[in-house]
Amino acid sequence: MGVLNVTPDSFSDGGQHVALDDALRRAEQMLAEGASIIDVGGESTRPGATPVSGQQELDRVAPVVETLVHELDALVSVDTSCPVVMREAGSLGAGMINDVRSLERDGALAAATGSGLPVCLMHRQGEPQNMQQSPAYEKPIEEAVVEYLAARVAECEAAGLRRHRLLVDPGFGFGKTVEHNLRLLNQMDVLQSLALPVLVGMSRKSMIGKVLGRSVDERLAGGLALAAMAVERGASIVRVHDVGSTVDAVNMAWAVLQEGCEPAANNKENNA
Repeated sequence: MGVLNVTPDSFSDGGQHVALDDALRRAEQMLAEGASIIDVGGESTRPGATPVSGQQELDRVAPVVETLVHELDALVSVDTSCPVVMREAGSLGAGMINDVRSLERDGALAAATGSGLPVCLMHRQGEPQNMQQSPAYEKPIEEAVVEYLAARVAECEAAGLRRHRLLVDPGFGFGKTVEHNLRLLNQMDVLQSLALPVLVGMSRKSMIGKVLGRSVDERLAGGLALAAMAVERGASIVRVHDVGSTVDAVNMAWAVLQEGCEPAANNKENNA
């Protein structure tokens, strides 16, 4: 899953793909490098980010999603918590909703259910404005994450959002210390108890910077290690900025896990 933020303030690529042509070129590059999904976001959820209105988010996202679908025939995920955007996602041609707030906003669950699209539910603690202010848990982080996601899945099913349309994301960096993130990845295979596909996003995040002492543009090597370890622990989708390098890392890890290899052109299911 290639990251395409059409925002002015995302932590890594903010402002780089606001113009439609820039977004299109970036998506083309990621697809050529092996991305199976393009995740388009119109609201930054980095720590301390400023909220935006639903209409502003839709204005940013809508033309990009429509263009990627119609001109590139891309499978597009919309990274949103906004019911307005969710309701429009299907008609724009999107194939998935990716919500860092797990459909907890008023109206989001109904909007997502009515969209008919698959939905990824993510664990977090707090909101972007405060989530990294001394996050703490009363139980081991992996247990807290599984408990929260199981509860959200149950609520979705009760509202008519069928289980086969759901994915889960443990939410690395969302209300978690570096120690929480490291333990969560190390113990990530416990998420298999949910029996749902797992999406992970650790690309260029501060956990890499804090462990390795690297700036945002120097975190590729750390991110590749995390992607390979996530796949080993059961991740089905890896959300990244650096698609080409991650495709190689994931395919190499997958070859070891399968004790065999396939030509890259025939192995796109492992290139997400």
